[in-house]
Amino acid sequence: MELQKEARTPRDPVARLPGASRSQKPDEEERREGGSAPAATALDAEADGASADGLWELPVEPAERRPECSRCSRPQKVCLCPFLPVHPLHISTHLYIIQHPAEENKVLRTVPLLAACLPQDKCKVKIGRRFSEERDPELSTVCRKSDTLILYPGAEAANLEEFILDSPIYPSTIIIIDGTWSQAKDIFYKNSLFRLPKQVNYHMCSSHMWQSRSRQEEKTLLRPLQALCSFQLQHGAQIRLSKEHLLKNGLYPKPMPKNKRKLRKMELLMNSIKI
Repeated sequence: MELQKEARTPRDPVARLPGASRSQKPDEEERREGGSAPAATALDAEADGASADGLWELPVEPAERRPECSRCSRPQKVCLCPFLPVHPLHISTHLYIIQHPAEENKVLRTVPLLAACLPQDKCKVKIGRRFSEERDPELSTVCRKSDTLILYPGAEAANLEEFILDSPIYPSTIIIIDGTWSQAKDIFYKNSLFRLPKQVNYHMCSSHMWQSRSRQEEKTLLRPLQALCSFQLQHGAQIRLSKEHLLKNGLYPKPMPKNKRKLRKMELLMNSIKI
């Protein structure tokens, strides 16, 4: 027996389930509560505004910078001028310092200290990340000279002191990159000009002739750096020992790695072998 289907027009009311009307009541309550929320927010904003009106009447003290030294550009309380040489050191080599822009505004930057120890025509600072022959023809000319060196460590770098002692030509210009390791690496490898000069690094040499000749100059150049470190320690800076020192003296606080490759690096570091 077939079931008879009843036709229904759009005007006919649709039967609702018994729980349908009850399920809509929470929604209606939420809408009513939501409608009252903006009013409560407006009242809170007015109350906050009324309480903040008194703050505008408070006197504002202008921020004053500490007086700075005109020579070393440091606060007078920690001025480094007494530790700088009275007269600039006379050197035969020109220094070109390639400084990363991030180093320019650092408080503890040391390039101004070096520049204050040397004659102005012997120390030039160039700030930037990218250098080319079109942008800086002067630097391009310097990099192409045979007696120009660039101080950057690497497998192809020669020892600076041994190179100077053995080379018949004394270097006229040394290029130094100032920045963190990652910044210096980026500048060195992404500027083809800096791979033209002879690459050197610095290691202590056992030659007594070189040590006696440079001992006084080295002591003079290290005085402002030592004073800078002393000022930092006096004002709350903490001494941080290198990982190599901690490993050699049994002070390394972390457990030794179980990975053989990492453990091998630790052993090479303890034995002062270049990794």
